[in-house]
Amino acid sequence: MTDALTVHITAPDVARAAELARALVAERLCACVNIIPQVRSIYRYEGKICDEAEVLCIVKTRPALFARLQSRVRELHPYQVPEVLAFAVHDGSPDYLDWLRESTADAG
Repeated sequence: MTDALTVHITAPDVARAAELARALVAERLCACVNIIPQVRSIYRYEGKICDEAEVLCIVKTRPALFARLQSRVRELHPYQVPEVLAFAVHDGSPDYLDWLRESTADAG
């Protein structure tokens, strides 16, 4: 097990995803955000089946920063119920994991 998480966050469009990503990286709450456009999400919300185009953000951070990251996403995100799902990173490139820790060091 490493001291790293990946976090999935969906956004309504690339512009909103980029705004969110820039804020999280600038605030050192994460080291990197990959923005993947053209995700199709089918889900139930408020009793209706929705079929929407979205953007997926894959965020690289540390467990110690997750609560702050999640709180910041809730502040910045346009959705009433934003997707913020964290997954433990069990193994990875030592150099990348060192960079992740260094890139978020001042936030933790």
